[in-house]
Amino acid sequence: MSLSHSEPNTPRADELPSATVHLSPAAHRGVAGSNPPARKAPWPAGLRMISFFLVLGMVSVVLHTVINFGLRRISVSKFGALNAIMSGEVNADIIISGSSRALSHYDPRVIQDLTGRSAYNIGMNASQIDFEWVILKTYLNHNAKPQLVIQNLDLFSFETTKPGELYDPGYYVPYLYDRELYGFYREMVPEAWKCKHVPLYGYAVEDMRFTWVWGVLRCFGIQGRQDYYQGFNPRAGTWNQDFDHFKLDARNGVRYAVDPMGVRSLEGIIELCQRNGIQIILVYSPEYVEMQGLETNRAEIMARFKQISERFKVPFWDYSDSLLSQQRDYFNNSEHLNQNGADLFSKDLARRLAEELPQSKPAETVIVPAPNSPLQVVHK
Repeated sequence: MSLSHSEPNTPRADELPSATVHLSPAAHRGVAGSNPPARKAPWPAGLRMISFFLVLGMVSVVLHTVINFGLRRISVSKFGALNAIMSGEVNADIIISGSSRALSHYDPRVIQDLTGRSAYNIGMNASQIDFEWVILKTYLNHNAKPQLVIQNLDLFSFETTKPGELYDPGYYVPYLYDRELYGFYREMVPEAWKCKHVPLYGYAVEDMRFTWVWGVLRCFGIQGRQDYYQGFNPRAGTWNQDFDHFKLDARNGVRYAVDPMGVRSLEGIIELCQRNGIQIILVYSPEYVEMQGLETNRAEIMARFKQISERFKVPFWDYSDSLLSQQRDYFNNSEHLNQNGADLFSKDLARRLAEELPQSKPAETVIVPAPNSPLQVVHK
């Protein structure tokens, strides 16, 4: 008889049903680890593009402002000279106006010492007479009117600036807020409005000399060397080979145009001075004598200068026959005196100002030229 120890109605292990455990989501995460949060949907492509250009625009505005700020605060070289004009810091008694020949021929320090009147040179490199008129008006808009304007003349003084030919247009970008400058700039530079209103456009397109870099450096206290002295930019060295090469290409001579607008611009400069009670003299500074011989319509243009001076009753001082004009040692090239030549010319001019113009006060020390000195000139 076999005995069974199993409990009645107790199922065997293999007969037990499998247990299914249902965990809550929280408990499940506790067991399996944390899941990453759901990713946000990316910005629409159009919104991302707008944001990119918005940031780029803000950076451009800031950088443009920094460059302008720096360039307008340079106190040396050509930016320093123009900044003094635009900020109204000059207010000189005597102003010298003209092209690069004015810029490098008239030393205001010498003129100031010998006349007793403050002087400043507003000559511009590679400028034509219409732009010189604009520069003089710009000067008067920001400074007290001078007692005297010396307008230097060139054989090309009746030629005007052509659209697209303004020399170094990037130089004037920081000053396009000025009405006179911008009005002329707009006529000469096709995209002038972009240079004024579109950040960095003027520096990217018109500033071929990368002068904008000086604007950034100036914000860090860095400037270049000083080579302008009261606006005067002397030319170092003696005679170079420019004229010798030029003569080979100009065997038949050189003829300069007489543009009616050029004549009108010179007349406008005279009228501007006379309206404002400013005395003005026209001066043809020394030019190398061999160059004079190549200018086929020189007599015609000089006669026109004289005619204008007589009509407006202003002095015309012609230094074409000065002894300076006959000596290469005093020239850098056929059109420009070197520093020594400019010093001698400025002394002679200053003494004549002191003697002939009633406003000028002769200095206590008067330099008397020795016989046959280059200071002796034939005045016409």
